[in-house]
Amino acid sequence: MSRDQLRWPDFLGVGPPRTGTTWLHRALIGRVGLPLNVKEINFFDVYYDKGTDWYLSHFRRAEPNLPMGEVCNYFAFPKARERIQKHMPGCRIIVTLRDPVERAYSHYKLMRCRAYTKAGFEEFLATRPQVTGANRYAFHLADWFARFGRQRVLVCFYDDLKKDQQAYFDRICDFIGIARASLDDAEGLHDSVNSFSSLPRSHKLAQNARHLRVYLKRNRAYRTINLLAHAGAWEFCFGGGPLYPRLTPEQDTRVRERFRPDVEALEDLLKLDLSLWKHSEESRDRSLSTEPLAAV
Repeated sequence: MSRDQLRWPDFLGVGPPRTGTTWLHRALIGRVGLPLNVKEINFFDVYYDKGTDWYLSHFRRAEPNLPMGEVCNYFAFPKARERIQKHMPGCRIIVTLRDPVERAYSHYKLMRCRAYTKAGFEEFLATRPQVTGANRYAFHLADWFARFGRQRVLVCFYDDLKKDQQAYFDRICDFIGIARASLDDAEGLHDSVNSFSSLPRSHKLAQNARHLRVYLKRNRAYRTINLLAHAGAWEFCFGGGPLYPRLTPEQDTRVRERFRPDVEALEDLLKLDLSLWKHSEESRDRSLSTEPLAAV
């Protein structure tokens, strides 16, 4: 494909992290054009200096008659939003929001297993503004709305994905303009609404594995990354230690209070009742309520 034939994606699934983006990528395989051999290119936030030809070359083998897209966690990066708007002003944006405490704790477990931290959860939140910042859903979402228009930003909820994967996917298919399709034949979807059950067996081993992954990705060695994944190397390096504990009720309450102002701002923005995100005794093991607020 020549440079003149390279085209920009029609849609982006932008996260935030730990909201089912791996599931979405796998569900879309074979139904749309996706980057070859990699889920997240991270062009608009990490590798922008590599240039647009580098980014677009990831889609060289995409079927020209299908919509083309990428699933990558650009949600909470203002500079990424600015760059996406510059290059793809007509792009459709998919955002999935998750109970902020659940999302933050899942993000914490990811950072522990990748050996970015040894801290406890609340200490981690106090020292990692990028993680708490990703839970400022209303702040970031308002900017996506302003840049792309509400009609081009689809807001989904992680609890809807857990409750009915097919209905969740049907809605996304409608939004990006492809025919609805059964998920019965999709591979790996069970595993990709994923969670981390255990700490790494060795912090140093996990740290070295992370450095290797970053090196391989920077050098576009995606096939090597995938081969090591299939061989179980990453699973071995990033797991195998003690199980992560559940948050105590006291921890849950404290963290919910921390995120309450952002939840209430999101309620105002979307005109939804998100009470289950604010009250820990109601939020466990129940589905998210997305009923419209009563008119006042």
